[in-house]
Amino acid sequence: MTDALVIGGGPAGLMAAEALLTAGRTVTLVEAKPSIGRKFLMAGKSGLNLTKMQAFGPFLATYGTGLHPTMRACLKAFGPSEVKGWAEGLGQTTFTGSTGRLFPHAMKASPLLRAWLARLDALGLERHTRWRWVDWERNIHHFETPEGARVLTPRVTVFALGGASWARLGSDGHWAERFAANGIEVAPFQPSNVGQLVEWSDHMVRHFGAPLKGIALHAGDQVSRGEVVISKRGLEGGGVYPLAPSLREGADLTLDLMPDLSLQAVVERLAKPKGKASLSNHLRRVLKLSPAAQAILREFVHPLPHDPIALAQMIKAVPIRHAGLRPMDEAISTAGGVSFDALDDTLMLKDRPGTFCAGEMLDWDAPTGGYLLTACFATGLWAGRHAAEYDRP
Repeated sequence: MTDALVIGGGPAGLMAAEALLTAGRTVTLVEAKPSIGRKFLMAGKSGLNLTKMQAFGPFLATYGTGLHPTMRACLKAFGPSEVKGWAEGLGQTTFTGSTGRLFPHAMKASPLLRAWLARLDALGLERHTRWRWVDWERNIHHFETPEGARVLTPRVTVFALGGASWARLGSDGHWAERFAANGIEVAPFQPSNVGQLVEWSDHMVRHFGAPLKGIALHAGDQVSRGEVVISKRGLEGGGVYPLAPSLREGADLTLDLMPDLSLQAVVERLAKPKGKASLSNHLRRVLKLSPAAQAILREFVHPLPHDPIALAQMIKAVPIRHAGLRPMDEAISTAGGVSFDALDDTLMLKDRPGTFCAGEMLDWDAPTGGYLLTACFATGLWAGRHAAEYDRP
């Protein structure tokens, strides 16, 4: 018999464990991988973006109009200012970048994770790695471990098993089959925050690795401003990732190479005499289009029209012909997971009293830029606090 069990050692699971320990519960945390927080560490490899420091209204709106009320409540209880205070409470000073993104001064995730685990250990956390959850019957949980099969029977449980991307780091989504087999509604996983597959012509090879800056991308009613990188496999980067919800629904993708100029302003610049200059030099001179931007334009619009109006229309809406999203395991995160219809407003499974769910295994979607990580923290804390208050009959 175990008091409180947390299954999953990512940000949501660790936050649930902290909430339970702070409330005085005895907590056992199990993780399938050899170490804790592997995806968290990978997310911080190029700079750990903890959250976005902005007013709560715009912050919440970024998650989309379909955000479930329980998710809104979680984020209201633990939003950007709470994330900042929590990180600094672990001794990790932070700074806010020019775009409002919050980072620890160390930039990496490892110092924060070490400090976090030290605090949890001091509170009495018992943790096991290489324990893979297999199935459960009521509140009896079965695990595969290096020492063989193990069974735990907790009073309360918080699942934080992640989504279905980056399987090598632990989020393989295999748990969904067992949940569905036990009658729990699970929405199919879909890739999110992921690149676009583009089958380039040979002339694009020399531009692989080149960035496209100062652009805007449009898909359906979504607009994204951000850098995109031309890769061998397609388009990658923060500019295209937020458009995944619309692109999953089949929306067309267009690229505005001059988003800070109106169509008329582009026409006027293109109409300037070009003399003996080639069209490429003319585009470089009057619009400052980089070689990579011109290559993208020529890849999808050929031949280029010489009429200033027609050419300006193409520059403002380059039609990107793509072959869909990159595979789900390459996605930063996934949509889909445990349906909110299967949960009450404490994130407890309605058909499994005393069993809570948190993090990416819930059916929600969020862009990168701190929104994804903040919601994992917030749902883990919400589930952990309510689990701490729950007394199994």
